[in-house]
Amino acid sequence: MIDPRDDLAGRLGIVPEYRDATGTVHEISALTRDALLEAMGVPTGPVGAARHLEMLKERDAGRPIPDYTIVDVGSFDRIESIGEREWEILLEDGSTRRGSGGELGELPLGVHEIRCEGATGWILCAPARLPEPPRCWGVTLPLYGIGRDGAIGTYADLAEAVGSLGRAGAAFVGVNPIHAGFPADPNAISPYSPSHRGRLSTIYIAAEEAGDGDDAALIDYGTAIPIRMKALEAEWRRASSDDARDWRRDGDADLQRFCLHQALSERFGSYWPAWPEEYRSPDTEASKTFAEENAERLDFHAWLQRRADRQLAEVEQAAKEAGMTYGLYLDLAVGTHPAGAETWGDAELFARDVSLGAPPDAFSSDGQSWGLAPLRPDTLIAEGFRPLSAILRRQLAHAKILRIDHILGFDRAFWVPVQDGIPGAYVRMPRDALLAVARIEAARAGAVIVGEDLGNIPDGLQQALRDAGILGCRVVQFEQHWEHYRPSFRDPEHYTTEALTSFSTHDLPTWLGWREGRDIDWRRDLGSMDVETHRQSMEKRREEVETLDRMLQNAGVDAMHRFVGSTTSRLVALQIEDILGKVEQPNLPGTVDDHPNWRRRVGEDAGTLGRLDAVKRTAQIMSEVDR
Repeated sequence: MIDPRDDLAGRLGIVPEYRDATGTVHEISALTRDALLEAMGVPTGPVGAARHLEMLKERDAGRPIPDYTIVDVGSFDRIESIGEREWEILLEDGSTRRGSGGELGELPLGVHEIRCEGATGWILCAPARLPEPPRCWGVTLPLYGIGRDGAIGTYADLAEAVGSLGRAGAAFVGVNPIHAGFPADPNAISPYSPSHRGRLSTIYIAAEEAGDGDDAALIDYGTAIPIRMKALEAEWRRASSDDARDWRRDGDADLQRFCLHQALSERFGSYWPAWPEEYRSPDTEASKTFAEENAERLDFHAWLQRRADRQLAEVEQAAKEAGMTYGLYLDLAVGTHPAGAETWGDAELFARDVSLGAPPDAFSSDGQSWGLAPLRPDTLIAEGFRPLSAILRRQLAHAKILRIDHILGFDRAFWVPVQDGIPGAYVRMPRDALLAVARIEAARAGAVIVGEDLGNIPDGLQQALRDAGILGCRVVQFEQHWEHYRPSFRDPEHYTTEALTSFSTHDLPTWLGWREGRDIDWRRDLGSMDVETHRQSMEKRREEVETLDRMLQNAGVDAMHRFVGSTTSRLVALQIEDILGKVEQPNLPGTVDDHPNWRRRVGEDAGTLGRLDAVKRTAQIMSEVDR
């Protein structure tokens, strides 16, 4: 007899088995199945599951329209299942179109709502493919690390860095994610574990009176953040009342909700599950009363968001004045902190008591759990993908390149139950719809989308990315012929054209660190690698370094940059750490406090980066390889 919970799990996208990167096939257990069903808010008992499944089947059987339909901009659109029924389309611009029969006519770019006989669906009108970018190069750098006088870097510093590097020839400058974080918690500094991806980080806002910093090699967030926030609050209090409060006229309910969360955080702490129960939702009477009684604090947090936006507009302007092809290149985190503003503002959008992660692979035999809340595919569809649209639109407001971290999650997301001992499993996502939303927002902004497609890649995803005009990622350290017994790196003319290529990433060793095996030493020193494994890993690294040196015919960073620039990929990104000869990497995955993640300073003035000899030499190399 078939267990109705298995059928329900399949109906909701829970994948019954998967093959990990080592080739091992995993069949999910009943414990995993039930944990993921519970995470989606559905019954896990046999009777309740059967009833819920029957309800879903009845709903589908009676629908004259699908949940969503993807159509091409400029095409004459049709939904066959409508038959001769009457329909109404609420276009994204607020206008309405009515008719009958399957012919809908030509629709504008955007996500539109269609209604037919009581059913609601979504029409995603997207370009079939994004245009291919020109062959060019850029520089990635840590925004937090480019501050003056020992302070945390600011958007104003970024404007100077963008202008300087743009005049040197760079087509773009990439930085770490700039999502809203937890400024009251100096330990919550990972840009990849944000409070809200649709809002901006306030710790990077430049204040008129910056305060004193220090010249230590590592940033002390516990000291630096309060200094900056105090300076910004003093500036806000000097601002006119209109400038501080006219945001309310915009009627942005999502911004109002975020500002309420920020004000509540000041009162009860950074993480909402620890708040008094009556404040754990924006819709309670207690939360609404708090908003009324603390309107000034909401005004302050809205002012911070507007201030951040204005300073990013100045970054965009600096890029234009420098003649950059793209300018700002931002990074979208794969998920959000389960106790942050994003989950508080729309709890039903996120799965409960599970984390995004990854199955076992060569780097993690037990798999990974990232401590990030997954989006529920059913709720995302029900909300017309608008939460994703809003996040992408915010990121692309002043940027022309956006990298989507772990875009594998657009196809299937690995959910790991927080309860110890229960393995994770994959949940299917509406891949084609998510890619269509990305194309819609990129087309709106005239931007390029880069998808980080590294790891255990689902069948068909990379072809779908190519078909959509979304670039993949290629990392020289990984571009090897792994079927060979000895290290063998891919020739530059054999790199993927539709990609952004770099030697490393923020999670991997720098050029010098890779050559020295610095990341391997860190693992040994932190106790996560025994002596024999360390010896074997260092021997393998020495072979890799010797092999690449022979290929480059040189052991210097300039030869590596020439190699990267010579690849057939449309875009290449060079890390400022490599250009400046830094050894240590920005982040060591799997660590929090035992490695100085996200704290290292660049050590050069942002406004002079483009005039440094190392940068000018690198720009000359890029010119010589026709970038």
